[in-house]
Amino acid sequence: MSEHSGRGQGHQTSARVVEQPMREEGVVRAGETPITHEHPEDWGWHGEMGKWGRRLVWLPIVSLLVMLVGNHEGRVEDLWLLALALTMVGIALWDVRRRKNSWRSR
Repeated sequence: MSEHSGRGQGHQTSARVVEQPMREEGVVRAGETPITHEHPEDWGWHGEMGKWGRRLVWLPIVSLLVMLVGNHEGRVEDLWLLALALTMVGIALWDVRRRKNSWRSR
């Protein structure tokens, strides 16, 4: 770049380079603060629904199975309801097995 524009090499600005862990270096303008990572725990989310979340997962499964009883004549709806319920049961049982074999299970 041309020297008369003031943007060539060696031009002094009020920006500074900030080291950020696990990220690239960042350039921060004067008067600004560097971006910091906000942890989900700061907002109240800890990544776990707890034991009540694992117990209440069975309510939607039961409600899907209750919908099998009705006045519909076609069986396509029944197949979809059963497939969704079985998928949810499979995920719930996988979670139980995963927690049982985990070194940090609660």
